[in-house]
Order: sequence, then C-alpha cells, then structure tokens
Amino acid sequence: MKITKLETFLVKPRWLFLKMHTDEGLVGLGEPILEGRARTVATAVAELEPYLIGKDPTRVVHHWQAMYKHAFYRGGPLLTSALSGVEHALWDLAGKAAGLPVYKLLGGPLRDRIKVYKGTGGRTTEEAVKNAKDAVAKGFTAIKTGPAGPRPARIVETPGFVNAVVERFAAIREAVGNDIDIACDFHGAVSPQTAMLLIKALEPYQPLFIEEPVQCQNVDVMADIARKTHLPIATGERVYTKWGFREILEKRAASILQPDISHAGGIFEARIIAGMAEAYYAPSRPTARSAQSRWPPVCR
Repeated sequence: MKITKLETFLVKPRWLFLKMHTDEGLVGLGEPILEGRARTVATAVAELEPYLIGKDPTRVVHHWQAMYKHAFYRGGPLLTSALSGVEHALWDLAGKAAGLPVYKLLGGPLRDRIKVYKGTGGRTTEEAVKNAKDAVAKGFTAIKTGPAGPRPARIVETPGFVNAVVERFAAIREAVGNDIDIACDFHGAVSPQTAMLLIKALEPYQPLFIEEPVQCQNVDVMADIARKTHLPIATGERVYTKWGFREILEKRAASILQPDISHAGGIFEARIIAGMAEAYYAPSRPTARSAQSRWPPVCR
C-alpha cells in the first residue's frame, strides 16, 4: 500500500480535516488543526506531501521521525499540529489495513470508563451557578470554570478583584456541594504576580486543579507556583512533543499533564508523554479535537 494524495478540508469557522489517499482505495482521516490558523496549517500539510507520496503508511513511527527530525526548523504550534494530523491519518490507515481500531494496535484500552468534566462559564455569578447546577443535574460529577472577575485581570491586582473571583467560585462550590470536582482554568492569561494571589485565595475551596496559571512557556515560574500551593497544577494543551513535556516534568512545574493529540505530535506521541508522566507519578489527561473524539484517550 502506497500513499497517493493528501487532501485538506476547511470547515468553518475554524476546523481543518485531512484525507490521506492510497493506491488500494483506503483513506486515512486526521485533524491537523491549530485554532485560528487553519489555512496556514493546511499549507504546512501540503509541504509534507512530497515526502509522503509513494510511502507505505503503516510505517507510522518511521515517518513521524523522518518528518520531524529531517527538518531544519522543528516543533512549534504550526508544524507540530500539521504533523499531528498527518500522524492521525497514518494510524487510521494502519488500523484499516490490519482490520483493527487504532487503540488495539497500541495495546488495547487501559480502562473502560473515563471521567469527564463540563465547562460552566457565565457572564454573571448567577449565570455561572445556574450552568454549574444544570451540568450536575445532567450527571456530570466534575465541572470547569475560570477566575472570572469584574474586569480583565491586571498585572498586580487589588483585594477587591481577588475577593470578587473567590466569591464567584465560592458560590459555585456552595451550589454544587463538596462532592463535585471544580477545576479552574486561568488560560495562561493571568500575570504571575496575580496568579499566586488568586491561587492562595482559592485554596480553601479545593479546586480539582489550576490549569495554566501562567503562560505555559514560563516553565520556571509555573514550577515556582507549584511549589507554593498544595493545589495540583495542570498544563499541556499548548505544549508540543515529548521534549516540551520533559522540561515540565523535570522541573515539577505541573502534576497533571494535558497533551492535545491534534497539537502535541499525534496519538503515539501522546502515548509516549503519558508514559513519561507515569514515571513522575503525574497523571495525564490527553485532550482531543472533534475528529479524534471517536478514539479512546490514552490517559494513565
């Protein structure tokens, strides 16, 4: 079986999908997406096509290594997202050729059930509380919110701003009770100076984790924050390949890893990252975009 053509399809408003065609009629599907940069990623996929044409798609790991390591410029969100989507399609073809789903090629499912959480934002505290209650009523045992205040956070914040954030989180906690997990995602949009103030103030309400308290590239500062709180720090949606996660693990910057299989390097790369995390006693919670939701996550 040989690869004959790559096709990308832009689906508004922001999705990009890939079809990898072969001379045997099998088609592999992937999602090489970087939100807001779909057309740019489509061009990056097209630049990988000359290497792939005529190749055996079942040599997935070989092709990944060749495309990543033979490039002068490596990594980053654009190139790794393009590579991730191509890798999805290679695995899809390998599975179809073997007559097996991809998760069986990788050793079978680790578990049969997995806990999920639901985002519950809201413009006001009342709306956030209602959304949280609705999620619990639908059966969710975990939800995620953000450190919403009366305005965007400044570099150094006032006690009034911090109190407003805490009051909103406390209202959600009171509404859903102590048996529901509530994660808090800072989206890397809070300054280090304010992030620590907010985390300390939220500690009494025991969030499930604090996600991206600062920009994920700011690993040393994230590690400093992790040492100063008992709350778990989570990151990974904007970290790429095993090499990016290695620094986070070595510096103990986060204890929950969240590689995205459409950005971090693909399915097998996420499996490698999960193994690295396990060696550091850190759970991993891989995330997936729409096309990959049909593949079981490889979390440990």
